[in-house]
Parts: sequence; C-alpha cells; structure tokens
Amino acid sequence: MSRSTDRQTDPAAATASLAAEAALLEGRLSLLREAIDSVDARIDAVSETLRRLQRPVSGPTGGKAPERQDGGAGPGRSKRGRG
Repeated sequence: MSRSTDRQTDPAAATASLAAEAALLEGRLSLLREAIDSVDARIDAVSETLRRLQRPVSGPTGGKAPERQDGGAGPGRSKRGRG
C-alpha cells in the first residue's frame, strides 16, 4: 500500500473544513482592521494635541504663520488612506 487510509480525506469534508477556517480568518481580519483603525484615530488625536501644544501661545510673530514641517501627518507618521 502506497498511501495510508488515515491520510486519505473526503474532498467534501476538506472543503467544509477549509471554508470554516477561512470564515474564522476573515472574522479575525475584520477585528484587526477595526483595532488598527481605533489606534490610528488615537494617534491622530494625540498628534493634533501635540501640534496645538507646539503652537506659540501669543500667535505668530511678524505676521507670518508658522510653517508645517510634517505635512500634517503627525510626528513620525506618513499620511495613508484606508479603504
């Protein structure tokens, strides 16, 4: 005998098992995306707070507005979109 009968699998059972595993993985992926979006929102809020704290209290001097050095993406972050 070249193959053990224990290793032979019913194709329908294998398909059902793989479909169930795929559904679980999709659910986990959805949870991870939600968690990433939540962390991203918190990072944005903290970045905005830091930007406000870095602005001069008395306003710009000499009629010039302060320059943005970070492109508005926050400290050490790049802008990115999620779809």
